[in-house]
Amino acid sequence: MGDMTNSDFYSKNQRNESSHGGEFGCTMEELRSLMELRGTEAVVKIKETYGDTDTICRRLKTSPVEGCATAQAGAEDEGEAEAGWIEGAAILLSVICVVLVTAFNDWSKEKQFRGLQSRIEQEQKFTVVRAGQVVQIPVAEIVVGDIAQVKYGDLLPADGLFIQGNDLKIDESSLTGESDQVRKSVDKDPMLLSGTHVMEGSGRMVVTAVGVNSQTGIIFTLLGAGGEEEEKKDKKGKPNALVDQKRSKMQDGNVDASQSKAKQQDGAAAMEMQPLKSAEGGDTDDKKKASMHKKEKSVLQGKLTKLAVQIGKAGLVMSAITVIILVLYFTVDTFVVNQKPWLPECTPVYVQYFVKFFIIGVTVLVVAVPEGLPLAVTISLAYSVKKMMKDNNLVRHLDACETMGNATAICSDKTGTLTTNRMTVVQVYVGDVHYKEVPDPSSINAKTMELLVNAIAINSAYTTKILPPEKEGALPKQVGNKTECGLLGFVLDLKQDYESVRSQMPEEKLYKVYTFNSVRKSMSTVIKLPDESFRMYSKGASEIVLKKCCKILNGAGEPRVFRPRDRDEMVKKVIEPMACDGLRTICVAYRDLPGSPEPDWDNENDILNDLTCICVVGIEDPVRPEVPEAIRKCQRAGITVRMVTGDNINTARAIAIKCGIIHPGEDFLCLEGKEFNRRIRNEKGEIEQERIDKIWPKLRVLARSSPTDKHTLVKGIIDSTHTEQRQVVAVTGDGTNDGPALKKADVGFAMGIAGTDVAKEASDIILTDDNFSSIVKAVMWGRNVYDSISKFLQFQLTVNVVAVIVAFTGACITQDSPLKAVQMLWVNLIMDTFASLALATEPPTETLLLRKPYGRNKPLISRTMMKNILGHAVYQLTLIFTLLFVGEKMFQIDSGRNAPLHSPPSEHYTIIFNTFVMMQLFNEINARKIHGERNVFDGIFRNPIFCTIVLGTFAIQIVIVQFGGKPFSCSPLQLDQWLWCIFIGLGELVWGQVIATIPTSRLKFLKEAGRLTQKEEIPEEELNEDVEEIDHAERELRRGQILWFRGLNRIQTQIEVVNTFKSGASFQGALRRQSSVTSQSQDVANLSSPSRVSLSNALSSPTSLPPAAAGRECESLPPRVPPPPAPGGQEGRGRGARDSGGRRS
Repeated sequence: MGDMTNSDFYSKNQRNESSHGGEFGCTMEELRSLMELRGTEAVVKIKETYGDTDTICRRLKTSPVEGCATAQAGAEDEGEAEAGWIEGAAILLSVICVVLVTAFNDWSKEKQFRGLQSRIEQEQKFTVVRAGQVVQIPVAEIVVGDIAQVKYGDLLPADGLFIQGNDLKIDESSLTGESDQVRKSVDKDPMLLSGTHVMEGSGRMVVTAVGVNSQTGIIFTLLGAGGEEEEKKDKKGKPNALVDQKRSKMQDGNVDASQSKAKQQDGAAAMEMQPLKSAEGGDTDDKKKASMHKKEKSVLQGKLTKLAVQIGKAGLVMSAITVIILVLYFTVDTFVVNQKPWLPECTPVYVQYFVKFFIIGVTVLVVAVPEGLPLAVTISLAYSVKKMMKDNNLVRHLDACETMGNATAICSDKTGTLTTNRMTVVQVYVGDVHYKEVPDPSSINAKTMELLVNAIAINSAYTTKILPPEKEGALPKQVGNKTECGLLGFVLDLKQDYESVRSQMPEEKLYKVYTFNSVRKSMSTVIKLPDESFRMYSKGASEIVLKKCCKILNGAGEPRVFRPRDRDEMVKKVIEPMACDGLRTICVAYRDLPGSPEPDWDNENDILNDLTCICVVGIEDPVRPEVPEAIRKCQRAGITVRMVTGDNINTARAIAIKCGIIHPGEDFLCLEGKEFNRRIRNEKGEIEQERIDKIWPKLRVLARSSPTDKHTLVKGIIDSTHTEQRQVVAVTGDGTNDGPALKKADVGFAMGIAGTDVAKEASDIILTDDNFSSIVKAVMWGRNVYDSISKFLQFQLTVNVVAVIVAFTGACITQDSPLKAVQMLWVNLIMDTFASLALATEPPTETLLLRKPYGRNKPLISRTMMKNILGHAVYQLTLIFTLLFVGEKMFQIDSGRNAPLHSPPSEHYTIIFNTFVMMQLFNEINARKIHGERNVFDGIFRNPIFCTIVLGTFAIQIVIVQFGGKPFSCSPLQLDQWLWCIFIGLGELVWGQVIATIPTSRLKFLKEAGRLTQKEEIPEEELNEDVEEIDHAERELRRGQILWFRGLNRIQTQIEVVNTFKSGASFQGALRRQSSVTSQSQDVANLSSPSRVSLSNALSSPTSLPPAAAGRECESLPPRVPPPPAPGGQEGRGRGARDSGGRRS
């Protein structure tokens, strides 16, 4: 190799001989043999062969006087110099391609999410009264002067004045920060503000401000003030800068009223905090932002980032080694072995070699680093989200899609999710008779009938109606609260008309309304009778309302005494049988109250008492036909479905059996909210995780549960360490009060139809059809995302391993990479961009639901995948090295090895490049299966993108090889050479079957990769990275220091303790030093035993813990506790550290 510059010259001449021999009158061989002669021998030879020197000149097409007509000798070099730019340009072009494709994908993803967001915003509608008709219009179309109907669960889109309504309570915390609900009334506080939530009641308001002029809009204009303005404000220190900004913004134009609601609230909260910001506040704010950002990183992205970093580091090392070996080999061979001097005129040649080596190193690095990883995740998630829209899943947070694939538990609502949410009364107990179906109107006493119709018509939201069916033969359309619709349907079944009752008693005339909420579990309406007395109609859960009844109407429509004994009998004979049939039981009752003195309406307990029961109805909400099958799929997929409902336990159990959530004979728990709370709380009423751990694994139905119970259950399951894998919980919710549970869950599903705005805002995915089977689709898509990434990884890492080893080994043995820089970039383009498109867009199949969830800690690359990666790498490397070292003999072509610096492309290396790409193409088909399946073609035609990309890549490869020429370092191949390349590529499919035959269990040496440790799941990733960066030597050194400090510290502490007890002074000093050492290192876990920490706490705050509690606290702490106190649980240690932490700083 040291003689390279000379060999360069000779090889060029050899090439020239073949090309120019025919053009000139003598050959290269003849001239060479002539030049070997000396003196008279040479003269004789010239005379014999050519005659004289003029003849030689003529034959060589030159003139003794004028010289050469053209510089033919240097033509070749100049041609190469001209072509030199092509490689650089081709590299640039490839890089631009990769960048543009990535940018395009990012742009399309962004555009797609903007589209989703605007769709969410457009779907946000509000009920207003226009031209006497109640209509729903998009929020953006609300104008000043509209009469808007507000009800429980609404998020107010505009400012307005409360003009009429009942028991309206508003949560204004998003604007004021006050968590208490504000009661609104026409005479005391009629102001309703945008961005606030209706927590109770209903009513009407007249809209007075929308968009930029509403309270939220004004805050937006303040928040939206540009950075420059803020800087100006800081410089000038104007007190009225905010007002100026507000004005300028208001003049500038409108802020759309339908801007994202989440933003509204965050904005409002931020606004409220602005005046309080100090330097410290700013700091904490930044920290919060950072931690928020960290939290958003999903588990999959965490694993991928870690894997990409590891691969990148390995690639960097390989490329550095490649460059070093090439440079050393060249230097040693040229200057040491062949002992050539470094001549100034040779410097450009040597520099060219070093540049070539550097390019080879960069090539190795480019191929090693998997830039396609983030792209594959993006494409896969964006594609999934788009397709999930068709499956009625509107994804609001991108990572929810992937998290759903790991779900191990689903806590589902009953009404509307598992059932059709179309209530119908099927049984009724009235006039001392239990009817198993809707009775004939004539069988009910007229007086009872009148009370019954009035009680249902008046004591229900006037927005609840039953409209005629939209299509012939369809069921009547239910609008509003479904339970109330069922009761109104019952009135219609009794051949009565509720509309006439409502027209006689319009909503404005209702005297007082106690709206339904999760505490009352009932709704009551008070009306004034013509004789100035009052009548209150009440309806609600039968066991709750019956407890407040002291009379019941008999067959003649007269009230009779209803004693507790009668109630117990009724529960046994009427309510329980109805509940066991899966019916929701509702009791309808009334009470007459005197006109004077007027009752104290705020004293609810007295008012809602002494009722007279009119009837008890059994309402059925049929199970959706597709739900049992969906639940069976979930259970087969290793997902536990739990029902959390407000209904009574018998109804809930009956529905759970119909759905298949529980099976008779199984070991399961069905609990009511009260019993659940009793079991999970200790004597002090505190929730204990240990107690929850005893209950949740078997719990299947939680009935009569409050939203708090739901949140407690979800939190308990997520925080549990009962199982080795942390549980991933999905929750469905529709009510305003489901918000906390939806937020706490790993994935929150809100109901698109029945869900309130608050629930949708707290959710990650909105079910546009409120159907449980859509959740199963979400699970399938989630698992599919995970599998798509794994398929792509399996394919990409095989290419990486092979390309890096080929480039590295080839460079070290033949001083040149068999795969050139531009070829590598093309391979990179195939394997990164195209493959991520092809493999990340595989549609999900039902087979995904036949396996258990992966779990959060499962490595990305399983042992089966590692077997596939290494197996295919062995096949590819064997064939490429065979072609590299004996390929020229097999195909009877010139060798491409040890080619000089600017040699033209050789067929030999073109065959290697072509074979390599063919193997990747066929291996892409293998990569479609990652669990060791044999049929790799299964469902291939269901993915047209995959087929298009494979065929498209093949077509481009033909163009590159046949017409790529110098830029791609390719020489056109013959048909038989092409067939051999394709044949070797096809061997990949056969080899794949061979690999599938080898059982993974035998290959114990294979390691998994891409695992997230428990620590890394905690958002304190940076802390862990810092710890990892300390090398072992430093750690040993630190350990020595720590032991030394610890010894000194213990002596000091003991002396101080003795002195403290002598003088009776504070124990804080000793404690302070103790905890300061605690924070010095990671290895101080044994520094203080838990009992000592608790003792120090007891001493530092004697009033805080009774002795028993201190003892319990000691027991609850583990014997070894790592120094940063774990959040929650280890109270003793946390408080001790805090007590002293302030002083330490």
